[in-house]
Amino acid sequence: PIQKKGEVSEKLPTIDEAGKVSFGCIAREWRCKFAEDAGKLSLTKAQELFEKYESQIKAVAHVNQVQRIVCGGCQDFKVIISAPAAAFPDW
Repeated sequence: PIQKKGEVSEKLPTIDEAGKVSFGCIAREWRCKFAEDAGKLSLTKAQELFEKYESQIKAVAHVNQVQRIVCGGCQDFKVIISAPAAAFPDW
C-alpha cells in the first residue's frame, strides 16, 4: 500500500521519555579536522579519499544516504551515513 504524507506504517521508535520525539532513520558521522596550511592540502586529500570510497559506502546494505559536508569556519570534514532505524541492528 502507498503511504500518504504523514502516515506511518509502523510505530517509530522514540528517543525521549515522553515518547514524543520519534525517528525513522539513524545516522553515523565520521568527522575530522583539516589544516589551513599548505593550501588546505589535508582537505584535498580527505576529499580524494571520500571520492575513492563513496560508491563502496553507498553499496553497504541498508544505507539510505551518504553526505559529505565541509565547514570552512571550523575546518570540519564530515561524512554522514544514514540507514533506516528498523534496519540498524543489522547495520
